[in-house]
Amino acid sequence: MKAKLYHGAAFYPELWSEETLEQDFKLMKATGINVVRIGEFAWSTIEPREGEIDVSFFVRIIERLHELGIDIVMCTPTPTPPIWLSHGHPERMYVNERGETMSHGSRQHMCTNNDVFREKSAIITEHIARSVGKLPGLIGWQLDNEFKAHVSECMCCTCLKLWHRWLEQRYVTIDRLNDAWGTDIWSERYNCFDQVPQPAATPFLHNSSLRTMYQLFSMEMIAEFADEQAAIIRKHSAAPITHNSSIAFHVDNERLFAALDFASYDTYASQANYAAYMINCDLWRTVKKGRPYWLMETSPSFSGSLESYSIPHPDGYLRSEAVAAYALGAESFCYWLWRGQRAGSEQPHGSVISAWGKPGIGYRNVLAVEEARRKLEPIILSTEPVQAQVAMTYSDRTKAFLRTEPHRKLNYRGLLTGMYELLLKLGIHRDLIMEGAPLDGYKVLVTPFLHHISDEYRARAQSFAANGGIWIIGPLSGGRTKEHTFHTDAALGKLEELAGIETEFMYPIDGTGSIGHAFGLSAPLSLWSTVFTIKEAEAVGTISGGHADGLSFLTERKYGQGKIVMLGSMPAGEEGAELLSKLFSHYAEQAGVTVRSGVTPGTIVAPRRGAEGTVWIAVNMDGKGGSVDLPEPAYDLLSGDAVPRGLLHVPAYGYRALLLK
Repeated sequence: MKAKLYHGAAFYPELWSEETLEQDFKLMKATGINVVRIGEFAWSTIEPREGEIDVSFFVRIIERLHELGIDIVMCTPTPTPPIWLSHGHPERMYVNERGETMSHGSRQHMCTNNDVFREKSAIITEHIARSVGKLPGLIGWQLDNEFKAHVSECMCCTCLKLWHRWLEQRYVTIDRLNDAWGTDIWSERYNCFDQVPQPAATPFLHNSSLRTMYQLFSMEMIAEFADEQAAIIRKHSAAPITHNSSIAFHVDNERLFAALDFASYDTYASQANYAAYMINCDLWRTVKKGRPYWLMETSPSFSGSLESYSIPHPDGYLRSEAVAAYALGAESFCYWLWRGQRAGSEQPHGSVISAWGKPGIGYRNVLAVEEARRKLEPIILSTEPVQAQVAMTYSDRTKAFLRTEPHRKLNYRGLLTGMYELLLKLGIHRDLIMEGAPLDGYKVLVTPFLHHISDEYRARAQSFAANGGIWIIGPLSGGRTKEHTFHTDAALGKLEELAGIETEFMYPIDGTGSIGHAFGLSAPLSLWSTVFTIKEAEAVGTISGGHADGLSFLTERKYGQGKIVMLGSMPAGEEGAELLSKLFSHYAEQAGVTVRSGVTPGTIVAPRRGAEGTVWIAVNMDGKGGSVDLPEPAYDLLSGDAVPRGLLHVPAYGYRALLLK
């Protein structure tokens, strides 16, 4: 890719006349759009009838865009299989857990594991890659669109056969599966792999292992589909490959991106929930470490469909989103979509330009993004993001565990975002990292809501602590095996000996009158909890009241040069947020965390480093304005002014770029 910051949009030239396209090209140049994403829903345009494949339209579009200086990300059109592939073939269609077979229409209506679908997908992908793969202006590829956004695990006959094969590869013998899953409970023991059902409709609840393993199986299958498409493209094109994913979809992003070249994602978080926007920046920056990430899709104003719509962004917020993304490591900031759609299910969705060719309600904010991009581009390109010293682990596999066992409708994304927001408000620079990510350079590792902690993860985190790091574990972490069963040697398995504690009880602590006390603060405790007696650790947080009066919910143990901290229960409410904030501040100070800033809540700092020193890009995200406490005099890279140390005001939705002296 070229050395520039990209400002782009999803573009559907197949839907419009030549006259409209020329109008679009002129408007794109005027708006500052320098990259577009095309082709993702165009299968029927390229192959209207089986075997009649013609990519020439998109060849001409790419050539015209390149003439105008607009770069292109080409997509494979596989999320929308055409009618000739689905009509009269219910066996090819997606089947949900209620046994309902999807009909043609919308998207993702076909099973991506079906042999015929895979064959036809490979054929059209190869035609497209061969036709456009070496064209000038083509800078990247996007596979499909939002894998598993509208569907989860398919329950069709094809998937059933693949499921049995996957189980046999994993367990080898049916006796091993029965033993691992505990299938003697409720007489679920199987005599062969072909008898193991899919977790479709059942009178009560499926075995936890069955449901969780089926999710992991589905995640592996969609990743294999991505691998297959990427391999085809690489035969004909050297341009890097990505997929526009999300933490909301039913995929294992760590596995999905293993064979891809750069990370990209879609998000529609509102201004009122800016932490949900920020968590994406801090996650996707680390997925393909060393390469910038792309924000492939967000709304210029509001999202919408035939059934719903969201509130338009306040003026100024879109620019804050873009500046924060670029500053935290994004190479692109792109919209869905360029020109609003005149038909279909997403007619009400916000766009840069309306279906009738006038600027949309977010247009002036798009212009503000472009102005900021131009100002920041030389600063961003001459610096790079500073690695955080605090890491919080993210896990799509844990998301599968919590879908199987949500307790009282717990949502992994919501739980994690709530805890992440505390670090955000404290001004602690943070990385969200996948389970398999290296821990080099970190001083504090936070492992919350990780039902199953693998032997491999535990060994790396153990080594991290032994070498001087502080490992904070919990809540809801370590209480399940990889098969989604309880440990039988100890409630938290090998973690207990490691942490120097013994679990006395594991139970839902909500509503029992249990109060946690730590760091001179008190808060009610909540969630499924583990409470401890001390073996070789120190009690940092104790409980009063309820069933666990006098026991510990927070412990620490010196381990090598570092510490292992166990958080067995979730402090709740405003008091709980204050206690957790104190916990993070306490251990950040103990670990010597220096990559942090004094900011008011609602304002963030993205630290970057270049040849001239450290640059702080401060952005106000909540629209209330805020301040950042400069530890030393600085130079304003945008105005050229000298800035004294101390409090610096950041206006509502404003930003500052500061070179610390």
